[in-house]
Amino acid sequence: MSTETYFVAARRWERGWELHITDAAGGEVGVTQSRTLSGAERMVRDYLALDDLADAAPIEIRPELDPATDRRVATTRAKVREAEEAQAVAAAESRAVVKDLKASGLSGSDIAKVLHLSTQRVSQLASAGMD
Repeated sequence: MSTETYFVAARRWERGWELHITDAAGGEVGVTQSRTLSGAERMVRDYLALDDLADAAPIEIRPELDPATDRRVATTRAKVREAEEAQAVAAAESRAVVKDLKASGLSGSDIAKVLHLSTQRVSQLASAGMD
């Protein structure tokens, strides 16, 4: 069984998505269709199974949109990644500050008041810091 990755250029048309499948070397494998982008991978796997190609191979679906929309999508994805990274940093800092405040003798309810959090959230952060 091959583990070759298949790439799919998904092109919008009036009845859904036209799915142009290529192999890792850029060779054309075939074309199939899906009504929705969410159903595209299943349709590609069904197509690959017809030709006894690797049905467990990785599939990368790349929707083709107009350039302006592609830029907006890329910008949005980058902002989401930045927000996730900032969230992780904030969570780590929250755990550290809860630990420090507890060590200085503050109660859970006092820590909650200082950090503008619920006492339940302080408790969660305190137990997460013990891992």
